[in-house]
Amino acid sequence: EPRGLFALPSARGPPPAPRWPVECEVIKEAMEHIEWVPPEPEPFCQPMGPERTPAPLSEELGTVVYHLHTGSRERAAPLGAPSASPDPYHPPSGLPPAVPRGSCFTRARVGGASGPLSSPAAPLEGPQDTTLLFESRFESGNLQKAVKVGPYDYVLTLRPDLYTAKHTQWFYFRVQNTRREPLYRFTITNLAKPKSLYGEGMRPLLYSQQDAQSRGVGWRRVGTDIHYYQGDGGGEEPAAFHLSWTTRFPHDGDTCFFAHSYPYTYSDLQRYLQALAGDPARSRYCEVRALCRSLAGNTIYLLTITSPAGVAAAKRVVVLSARVHPGESGGSWAMRGFLDFVLSAHPDARLLRQLFVFKVVPMLNPDGVVVGNSRCSLAGRDPNRAYGTALRSSFPGVWHLRAMVERVLAEREVVLYCDFHGHSRKNNVFMYGCDGDRAGLRLHQRVFPLMLSKNAPDKFSFPSCKFKVQKSKAGTGRVVMWRMGVSNSYTLEAAFGGSTLGGRNSHFTVEDLKALGYHLCDTLLDFCDPDPAKFQQCLVEVDVLLRQRLGREPGSGGSWSDISPSELESSTSGSDSSVSDGPL
Repeated sequence: EPRGLFALPSARGPPPAPRWPVECEVIKEAMEHIEWVPPEPEPFCQPMGPERTPAPLSEELGTVVYHLHTGSRERAAPLGAPSASPDPYHPPSGLPPAVPRGSCFTRARVGGASGPLSSPAAPLEGPQDTTLLFESRFESGNLQKAVKVGPYDYVLTLRPDLYTAKHTQWFYFRVQNTRREPLYRFTITNLAKPKSLYGEGMRPLLYSQQDAQSRGVGWRRVGTDIHYYQGDGGGEEPAAFHLSWTTRFPHDGDTCFFAHSYPYTYSDLQRYLQALAGDPARSRYCEVRALCRSLAGNTIYLLTITSPAGVAAAKRVVVLSARVHPGESGGSWAMRGFLDFVLSAHPDARLLRQLFVFKVVPMLNPDGVVVGNSRCSLAGRDPNRAYGTALRSSFPGVWHLRAMVERVLAEREVVLYCDFHGHSRKNNVFMYGCDGDRAGLRLHQRVFPLMLSKNAPDKFSFPSCKFKVQKSKAGTGRVVMWRMGVSNSYTLEAAFGGSTLGGRNSHFTVEDLKALGYHLCDTLLDFCDPDPAKFQQCLVEVDVLLRQRLGREPGSGGSWSDISPSELESSTSGSDSSVSDGPL
C-alpha cells in the first residue's frame, strides 16, 4: 500500500487514536500511569501452596456487580440480585465468552462500538454502599465479570482472547469506591495454565491514583495469602485454575488499578515515537516507517536505526521485535530500554550505530495489545506460530517482518535476531535459541546467551536457556529466521516475576526490564568485537560446561556431532528444565 496512507507519529498534534473491533465498548477516559521505581526491592511473598482458599460465602449473597458483554447492551444485575452462577467461586464452564464462539473479526473503528455505552457496573445505592466499582473498557484492559460474595470479597472472571474461548492470563482493570481499613479478597477463577509464578511467591501489581498524584508513587507489588490452585470444574471441560489474594487499599475513595504485569499500551508506544520524532538529536539516527497495518488498521511501526558514519554497505543488521504476544508487556519495557540506550549519546551507542543497522518492530501485535488479549491477534490465533504461513491477510505483522528480513538477507548479513517475550512459569531472564545442524556451529548459538549472562548476572540465567528445535515451535519467529539463514536467532524471555540470582529474591521493576535492553547492546559489542578473545573464551567455557554435564572429561576431544540434540538439550537444563521450550 502507498506509504502515504499510513498515519505516522509527528511532533505536532496527538498521535493517531487506536482502532478497536466494533464489538468492543470503549470509555472516553485515557489511562496513563507514572513511571516509578520502588526505593527498596520488592521481595517474593511466602508461597502458600496449592490448597484451597477459605470456603465461599452463601450463594444467596453472590451479586453480579460487573458483567461486560462485548457487543451487547445488557446491564449488570442490580445489587441484591442473585448471581447467575449457582456457586460464584466456581462459575460453570459455559460462561459466555466476551465474543460468541465461532465469531470472527469483521471491522474496526476508532473508539470501538458506536452508540451509547452500556452500564456493566451495578450502580451504588448511596454513600454508605461499599461495593467496588469495576471497569475494564479501556486500552489493554481485561476483566469480564465481578461477583460480590461478601462485604469485601469478589470473584472475578477474565475475558478470553477475542474470537477464542481460551488464553486467559493477562488482567488489567480499575476499581473505585475503595475503603482503606477492610481486608479485601479477590479470586480470579478462569486462568488457563496449571503452573504459575503466583504459586512461587509472585504478587500482583496495584496502582493508586491518589498516591501517584500526591506522592509520586506508581505501580507496586501487593497481596498476602496468595494462592494458585485448580478449581473443582464440574463440567465437561477441564477445570480452570484460580488465583486468590488479599490486600488493603491505601486510601478511602481512591481510584486504583490491578494488573498482571506493568502495562505498556499501543498509545504508550505512539507517545514514545512522537517524542522521538520531536527530538532533533535522536531522530537523526532513527527513521520511523510503517511496516504494515494490522487487521484493525493500526499501524505496525518499523524503526531503522543507524548512523551516517561507517561504510553503509559493510554494516551488518540486527533485527529486534516485541509484543507478538500482547499480554507479555515486559517485552515492551525491555524494548524501551534498548531504544533509550541505542539512541543516546553514550559512546557505546554511537559505536553501535556506526557498526550496525538496527531494524526494530517494537509492537508486532498492536490489535491484541489494544483489546487486552493475552496471546492472540484478531485472527483468533497465536501469531508466533504463523511465521511460516503464507496468509499475509491474516497475520500481516509477522508476514511483513519475515519478508523484510528476506530482503535484508539478500543484501547483507543479519548478525542477530531477537524477539522479546515474557514468561509465566520460570523466574529470571533466559533465551531460547536454535541448535545448529552443523557440528562446527553447535556451540556457537550458546555464546551470545552466555555473554549476556555475564553482563547481567543478577537477572540472566544461562542454565535456563534451551536450544532444541521442536516441531511444535516450527512456526515461531526464532525458528523461521534461523531456517532462513540467521544463525543467531533467539527468543528473549523475561519472567513476569523476578530474579533469584546474585543474592536477589525479588520482583523485577520497570528499570530492571529496561536494563535488559542496555545489556543486550553491551553483549552485542562483546559478541562482535574484532578481537575474538571474548568469543573464543566463551566458546571454550560452553564446551567445558557441556562436557561436564555429559560426564566427559574437559579436553577429552570427540565431536559434538556425535551427540543428539535431545541429549545435548538435557545436559544444558537447570533445575527448572521441566518447563517445555517455547514462549509462554
